[in-house]
Amino acid sequence: MTDSYKYTEELRDLSASLGMSVFGIADLDPVRQTFHPLLESPAKGLKYGIVAGIRLSDPVIEDIVDQPTFLYKYHYQTANDALDRAATAFGFYLQQKGFKALPIPASQTVDWQKHLGHLSHKALAVQAGLGWIGKSALFIHPVHRARLRLVSVLTDMPLTPGTPVGGDCGSCMSCITSCPAGAITDKGYDKPKCIAKLKEFSRRPGINQYICGVCVRACQG
Repeated sequence: MTDSYKYTEELRDLSASLGMSVFGIADLDPVRQTFHPLLESPAKGLKYGIVAGIRLSDPVIEDIVDQPTFLYKYHYQTANDALDRAATAFGFYLQQKGFKALPIPASQTVDWQKHLGHLSHKALAVQAGLGWIGKSALFIHPVHRARLRLVSVLTDMPLTPGTPVGGDCGSCMSCITSCPAGAITDKGYDKPKCIAKLKEFSRRPGINQYICGVCVRACQG
């Protein structure tokens, strides 16, 4: 058994013990060019990305109709907190083994003009072979669909990466017909339209966050 296989399986077991619903390893080289410049220095020399995801609550998601609910806002926050705690646990494991660990927050905007984080967790999940990017620009898993939140940890630990599997949404139009911003069409995803609607939602009393959830609910497969 190689060290890379052993470490990968130990991390997979750790992921399960932390309550994660999905786990994968991404080779960072094919997606490194998508990293925000702020990540260039701290990520230097880190070869792999651990990607983990937690399944969102079906009753919470099903309660969404055409705007974010108070339940979804709270669930979104607690899911991100759980993911960040998992990333910290992965980091402890990596450092105990003598390797570097760079946890990337589950949800943190570092570029408000372009609405970007340090990296795209979705891109790493695709690179790890966990699913694909849908018409909605959400990450789509073959089982959990869009009902996942993701987090990543970068490391120099030798690991066994997955391979992108492809996949697409086929003829499904659910997110297109349900999007309250009209931001999802056959021609692609209009990010500025989506952000404008998120900004509008964030002004509603009790929301105060750029969230929606309508396309997450619509993605049934």
